[in-house]
Formats: sequence, C-alpha cells, structure tokens
Amino acid sequence: MKDKYNQIRLAQYSQALAQRLSEEHFAHHENVTAQQLISFTPIKQVNLYMIRELLTLWNHEMANLRSPYFDFEHPEVKDALVQFMNVLSRKISIKRPHFEPLLVKALQDTLRTVLDPVAVFEEKFMRMDDLSVTKLQESLKYQDIDKEVYRQFLDTLLDGSFDRHQVIPRLNRFLAEHEAERTSVNDLVAKFNELQPLRVEDLFPAVAAPASAPMPAMSTQVASSQPSFRPTLHAEPKLNDRLQLDQRPTLNDRLKQPVAVSMADRQQDQKIGSLKEAISINQRFSFINELFEGDNMAYHAVIKQLDEYSNPDQAKQYLVQDVGRKYNWSRKEEHVQKLTRLIERKFV
Repeated sequence: MKDKYNQIRLAQYSQALAQRLSEEHFAHHENVTAQQLISFTPIKQVNLYMIRELLTLWNHEMANLRSPYFDFEHPEVKDALVQFMNVLSRKISIKRPHFEPLLVKALQDTLRTVLDPVAVFEEKFMRMDDLSVTKLQESLKYQDIDKEVYRQFLDTLLDGSFDRHQVIPRLNRFLAEHEAERTSVNDLVAKFNELQPLRVEDLFPAVAAPASAPMPAMSTQVASSQPSFRPTLHAEPKLNDRLQLDQRPTLNDRLKQPVAVSMADRQQDQKIGSLKEAISINQRFSFINELFEGDNMAYHAVIKQLDEYSNPDQAKQYLVQDVGRKYNWSRKEEHVQKLTRLIERKFV
C-alpha cells in the first residue's frame, strides 16, 4: 500500500479516544498507578509504549541530575540510583493533565507501528547514544506488535560488525520481504474499533480501504500533527537441530551456573520482604512479557504463590519445574536467573 495515511485524522482519533478513556478512568480514580498502567487498555502495545515513555522521561531526568561535583560512575552511586528507580517505579501516580498526553502519544504511535513501521522503529529504538545489537534486543520487551519479526531482523545484525547507519535501510528491506508475517492495518484497526469507531478508510484520504495485506515498510515522513507532548528530560527445527537441542543442559543445570550480574542486580545481598513489593515495574514487564507470554494474571498468581513459600529450595523447585515447564523457559535463562535471585534475596 503506497498511499500515505491521513496524519491529521490519526491525531484527531487518538486525541478523542484518549480523552474518552481518561474521562472514564478519572471519574473513579484520582490518578493512574503502576498496576493500572500495565492494563489500562486492552491493546497491549499502547500500555507498553506508555511505560517506555515514562522510562525515557526518567533517563532524561537522571541525565539532568548529573553534576561535575559528584562521581556518578561510582558503583555505590549507580546502585543507589537503580534502587531509587525500583522504588519509584512502584510508586507511579499520574494525574490526568500529565497522563492524557502520554496516552495520546501511545495510541498514535501504536497505530503508526503498522502505518509507518520504519519511522516508529527509528524513534523508539535508534535514539540511544550507546547503540548496539544488545541494546536493541533489550528494547524488544516494550514491543508487542510484530515482536517476532523485529527479533528476526535483529538476529540478522549479528552476522557482522554493527553499523548504526545501515540499520534503517536494512530494516526497510527486511520488512518488505516479510510483509506476510506482519500485522495488517485491518487487524489493528479492528482492535481500535472495539474501543472507539474507526475504519481503515478513515486513515487514507480519497482511497478505498486497503486489502488485508500488511503495510509497506518504506515511509520516511513523520506525522506533523502529532500531539505536542514530548519528553524533555519459529519454524520447526530439523531433526539434527532437535537432537542437538536435546543434548543441551537443562534449565535446572543452567540455573546452577554462574552468570554475569548486571548493575541492576548487584543488590542481591540485600534482603527483601516480598517479591510482589520488590519487583520494579520494569522488571514486572520483562517477566510478564518474556516468562508468562504477556499474561498479567498468571504472573501475579505465580508471584503470590512464591511469596507464600517458607523455603527457597521449594520456591525455586516450583518456579522451574511447575511453571517453567508450562511456559517452556528453555531459552529464557536470563529472566529466570533474575527471578531466582530475587527469591534468594527473600530468604537471606
């Protein structure tokens, strides 16, 4: 589909929907909390983009906090900032004047993820100073629409030296070659239509509704009518492959092996009262998306069960043997390790 979408109509629709959703929520609540933010709309991508925007705001605020009079690179300072962020993320409280622009942007960007995927990828993924394939892969935890397609694309960047200037051209070609695997405009618009009436033809002036095929990859124009809010601050493996997989260490074996501990995990020697209170909103999103296939209720049920155990070995056995097998965590060692370390801190 080579027709340009109606940017003004998209902005108007996002504004109207955000206003109605805000009115419904704030008629019964004074603010939006972290838990409410996770499931504010039935469209998961909208919620993820709001969380991502909040973390972007936080990073900008931390950059503004830096001073030449203090050593912000000292390990103790970094640990303190991580701990501060974890506590703060569990105390999210957003009033309507600040929340509604956040929601407008998330709604608009979610639709643009299909209408203008290359531009949105550049905005969401590429604006990091220390850009790397690893950083891009980490950012996928905030992506729901076409997440697997983007994961496959990032895997192609591992085949040689990383050149940030080649990412966007390569992405454009990759998306064009994988159109059939991507979310179609019709499918996404149908989800929004359940929230507030929207037709595909509303987004395309003077053209008929596009077919169910996905949108093209190439589009370089960013909507000029975007809201003013801006932060300041798997195919079946071959028999030979399956035999090799069968010979790999089990998840239990890998959990016994030491792993590199990130700065955010260096506080594992500090005791925590409960997993529910200790897990930050950023960690919660990672666990829900990566370990529980996006099932928020399943995540909370497991965390509640883990908090009720009085023995760390029993808790880890339940986590790995019961839950891990159910969700096939054979390739989720990093996230399982993080959750396991939290269990160990609970029983220090």
